[in-house]
Amino acid sequence: MSNQHASAEQALGTAGIVKRGADAAESRVANRIWWDADADDYHETHGDFLGAADFVWCPEGLREEEVAFLGEVAGQRILEVGCGSAPCARWLKAGKADVTAFDISSGMLRHAQKNNAETGIDVPLVQASADQLPFRDDSFDAACSAFGAVPFVADVQEVFSELARVLRPGAPWVFAVNHPMRWIFPDDPGPLGLTVTQSYFDRTPYVEVDEEGRATYVEHHRTLGDYVRALTNTGFAVEDLVEPEWPKGHTRNWGQWSPLRGKLFPGTAIFRTRLTS
Repeated sequence: MSNQHASAEQALGTAGIVKRGADAAESRVANRIWWDADADDYHETHGDFLGAADFVWCPEGLREEEVAFLGEVAGQRILEVGCGSAPCARWLKAGKADVTAFDISSGMLRHAQKNNAETGIDVPLVQASADQLPFRDDSFDAACSAFGAVPFVADVQEVFSELARVLRPGAPWVFAVNHPMRWIFPDDPGPLGLTVTQSYFDRTPYVEVDEEGRATYVEHHRTLGDYVRALTNTGFAVEDLVEPEWPKGHTRNWGQWSPLRGKLFPGTAIFRTRLTS
């Protein structure tokens, strides 16, 4: 992780990085405490870019109002997965959708509640993990996620199974994640981030730990093929894989995203899928 997360690392006593397994329970706990600790700094750094009621898919700045990946949202019941402060959900509700948003982090949801009050767009907020959804079967007409939840759960197929359960047949499920090829490079926006340092096929989680070896942050890597298989195994058809190019004139660095890297290889993968059964 970069120095922008120093306060969260200090609060959690992060002492180092290890390459080891991390099961579902450990991943849930680590990422709940991580995002609770980092929520304030995250919004201090990225809040202006994300907005309070805007749907930005990725650090490249692709917006739902431009691409309409979810189609016509008015009148649709939509679930936002890993909502953070829920700007995407508020944008959808302003477009006359019936939206529910959830996140594992109470710190993130605190910012979501604050932005609900400040915008006057009151989106229902739920604290939950993406692999344990507290919603009824066939409850939603669509689901979306802009870098929420998916990379932080141990079993992504379980997430997709849960979504297949709560979505109605024919529902779109569209989600943005770090492009899997980024796993082979250091998490660095500068020249050091242009040199391959590990195998694309090494799926060992990235785990930060405290001095006792307890995980304070966990992120899981999947290849493009892993995502496709997990989706098709759970009843989703992949309709498109969008790899946004770095826009001309876009100078903002976001963690590992930068103009230097963006002109050479993709930083984001957006899966456009639909539940077939």
